[in-house]
Amino acid sequence: MRRLATRFLPFICWFKGYKLAFLRNDLVAGITVALLLIPQSMAYAQLAGLPVQYGLYASVFPPMVAALFGSSRQLATGPVAVVSLMTSASLAPLATAGSNEYIVYAVLLAFTVGLFQFALGVLKLGLVVNFLSHPVVNGFTNGAAIIIATSQLSKLFGVFVDDSKHHYETVYGVLLAAMRYTHWPTLAFGIAAFAFMLVIKRINPRIPYVLLAVAVATGIAYAIGFEYNTKADIAQIDSIRTRELIERFNLAASEVRSLSQERTDLNRMLDRSVQADGARSIEALKTQNEIDLVNLKIDLAGERSSLSRSKIRELLFVGVPLPKGAMRFVPEGESAGLKNDGRIWRIKVGAAPIKTDSIRMIGGGSVVGEVPRGLPALELPAVDLNVIMRLLSFAAIISLLGFMEAISIAKAMAAKTGHRLDPNQELIGQGLANMVGSIGSSYPVSGSFSRSAVNLQAGAVTGLSSVITSLAVVIVLFFMTPLLYHLPQPVLAAVIMMAVVGLINVSGFIHAWKAKRFDGAISVISFISTLFFAPHLDKGIMVGVGLSLVVFLYKSMRPKVVTLSLHEKALGDAAVYGLKSCAHIAVVRFDGPLFFANASYLEDKIAERIRSMPELKHILVVASGINDMDASGEEALSLVVDRVRAAGYQISLCDVKERVMGVFRRTHLLEKIGEEHIFYTLNQAIDTIYPVAHVGSSEEKCPLIAVCPDLTNQRQQHDKETVAWR
Repeated sequence: MRRLATRFLPFICWFKGYKLAFLRNDLVAGITVALLLIPQSMAYAQLAGLPVQYGLYASVFPPMVAALFGSSRQLATGPVAVVSLMTSASLAPLATAGSNEYIVYAVLLAFTVGLFQFALGVLKLGLVVNFLSHPVVNGFTNGAAIIIATSQLSKLFGVFVDDSKHHYETVYGVLLAAMRYTHWPTLAFGIAAFAFMLVIKRINPRIPYVLLAVAVATGIAYAIGFEYNTKADIAQIDSIRTRELIERFNLAASEVRSLSQERTDLNRMLDRSVQADGARSIEALKTQNEIDLVNLKIDLAGERSSLSRSKIRELLFVGVPLPKGAMRFVPEGESAGLKNDGRIWRIKVGAAPIKTDSIRMIGGGSVVGEVPRGLPALELPAVDLNVIMRLLSFAAIISLLGFMEAISIAKAMAAKTGHRLDPNQELIGQGLANMVGSIGSSYPVSGSFSRSAVNLQAGAVTGLSSVITSLAVVIVLFFMTPLLYHLPQPVLAAVIMMAVVGLINVSGFIHAWKAKRFDGAISVISFISTLFFAPHLDKGIMVGVGLSLVVFLYKSMRPKVVTLSLHEKALGDAAVYGLKSCAHIAVVRFDGPLFFANASYLEDKIAERIRSMPELKHILVVASGINDMDASGEEALSLVVDRVRAAGYQISLCDVKERVMGVFRRTHLLEKIGEEHIFYTLNQAIDTIYPVAHVGSSEEKCPLIAVCPDLTNQRQQHDKETVAWR
């Protein structure tokens, strides 16, 4: 009964031999991790395209649930950089970042990821993660780290640009905008925060350097009035061109909104038509054509909207004070001789139409702003099968990537602590964390390397430390959110950049190249593909996985087939060591399973040796590398035996695995080969074959003699004898 209880409730094991000193360690570790998690989670939420509070929501249930139902006692679960970036990449084609629809999809994605991980864990399919090879993950992670870091440049320079089709185009646009206008206080905040965290971390990593940087920066931003915004009527903007741009933008943005709602209604009609009459019905096809037309109109209106928005963002104004505290905004190039307030003003513009009676003018830097107090409403995510099917491929990739990151961290810590780690139980824990987290408006989460390391260093003994971390986040949500209002956005950008520095691992490319050149090539290609296809990160992973499978299939189709000869008192690869081979016996080793994909390859290689060895008499197949055989492999081997013997040569096998021998017996191939031609060991085979194959031989010194030294005398005795082969 106890074993059953611990299987379904693994946290029961925490309290076996638990002491008061352990509680103190878990308490300190839990609070320490929370001090790092709170600012990181807010930064990662913005990386995922969500408001900052959703990072905090993702830090309430997931750390606690993952610890309670996982097998690792120190793994710290919550928002992480790579999964946050993948979330943004997955949802960008479906909705506008930060919109209500986007948030709904993010929560549903968390549920889907959790369900996928939970199913893998219950079915004990944790090994499926091996489809993501280390070279692919290394290439992807390095590429993702660069994408994450460069995605924060706009916040660091204080500029606003639209996302382009490719990430590198967006970065180029940010750099162009930065050349046009950089908000220097914003840049100073970002650089100072990064340098501050780097110095404190090097002085003492135990100090909560991220929280300290956030607290100091927030205090300074409040004191100097870093955020300086106001609202203005369009009449206060002294520029006809600006008014025209705003009018054009509002028309295009309103058209996009109207068309988007029309597309939503048409999609619902399409679903009803498909359910009622099928996907090929007249009504369904007609509705699909209407949707395609609306999509085209949305694209055209979106291009007009984006063009106007970009031109509005390029506008810079100076503020000219008017009586009674009012202000007039004049284009920067037309302000000569006018007394101004010393600031450069810009118009805040997003996807929605600009309200002409309350245009938001930005005269300072960007801050987090108001963070809602308390927990979100606890409710099951709205399950939409159509949306889930569209998210499924992304959910699978996020599930595998997130779990690979989590299990790698957990294994490293388990090696230090000596605790038993169960990968399938860890999958269940991570799956439940995402599913339960979605009830509390969480987006997908995973294990964090940095926070797990802090958890271990702080002395965490059990997963109770993660429960305490969750409780600390709840306290912050209820009582401390007003303190976060003046947190500068460039500081959050610096937090993200600081975190992803550790993801860059150049040595991983070198290590993969040294191990196998094709592994190094796959890692580099995965890296380049990730950068090129961004923000479509799934394509970068697919390229890497596809290349890995191609290499695997190629190696399976063309396994290594070597000729063995004497090398330092043992048989080795004659080609590798440059060895002389026996003229009469071809000792051939086949390294790999013999199955349908490579069945003819063995026959081709044996035929090559027959053609290249004019004095050949016997072929000995060393089967130690053949660990499996299917029907095609058995048929191919049977044909090889027939053709070799028909050509006047003998063929034998040695070191046959029991599994392969079973195939021989069941298919009666053993009878065809003959039990006298099956040898247990290589030495036994050569000892038997050698005297017969060397009758009348003119070979002065055979490389195989030293394998069985007693063959020297036997050769002298049989030089002038004719021995019949049995």
